[in-house]
Amino acid sequence: MASAGGAAPFWRAAGMTYITYSNICANLVRNCLKEPFKAEAISRERVHFSLSKWVDGKPEKPTVRSDPTEH
Repeated sequence: MASAGGAAPFWRAAGMTYITYSNICANLVRNCLKEPFKAEAISRERVHFSLSKWVDGKPEKPTVRSDPTEH
């Protein structure tokens, strides 16, 4: 329950967004895990997406990309 005093959350006071704070916490937890759980958690961290270039109002063949992890 939020306080009525108007106090900002500490992550906001530190100049972070909640997503940034959440990502930092998730990385800390993943790095604290022991093997093989650590490797499994890091492998789930990867993000896959596809990009389609549009030409004359029609999409070209999409390219599948992965967000590289920085470890």
